[in-house]
Amino acid sequence: MLDFDQSTIWQALEERLARTERPRHRQLLSVVIEHGKAEAARSLDRLMATLVADPQYHFWIDGRDVGPKGYDGVRRYYEAFVMSGGAVFESPKERIVVDDDTISHEGTLRNLVSGAIAAARGYRVPDTRGHYLVRFRNVVFWSFDEGGLALGEDVYSSTHPDAFEAVADADLPQVYRDYLAELDEVQASRR
Repeated sequence: MLDFDQSTIWQALEERLARTERPRHRQLLSVVIEHGKAEAARSLDRLMATLVADPQYHFWIDGRDVGPKGYDGVRRYYEAFVMSGGAVFESPKERIVVDDDTISHEGTLRNLVSGAIAAARGYRVPDTRGHYLVRFRNVVFWSFDEGGLALGEDVYSSTHPDAFEAVADADLPQVYRDYLAELDEVQASRR
């Protein structure tokens, strides 16, 4: 079975929190940790509770901002993300920078996805019927209001079309199998 651990989304942030003394920095780190745990749990309400009423996301791709804007736009983005089949990922943090207004972190994410999703994202997978572990480099800048809620994210990502590996069905981690079963249940209930 593939070794896969979604707690990498928040582990390094918790380690940074443990050695951080400034109250404002601790507050901001706690918000990003909760956001990551809510993403892993696919809890839209918890996730949205970490954001201001009018969050602004900036996803920078080839010099263009394609991120969602406003509460409804961001919530729709996360709903689609959860339902996409691509919401199981690891996000280890290689570097974390914290000041009174911003947190930045970077690392190489690993994301379990279907072959169809991988191909749609530009990976040169040989078979769209399988499952793949795709990798991409990611830098995120979080901005916060005075109350400590996230104003949004500025995200810069870099992918390579060959940064993937096929994962046999027998090797899929339980967290991904459970996620696919959840999606099947939701789709069945909509029929």
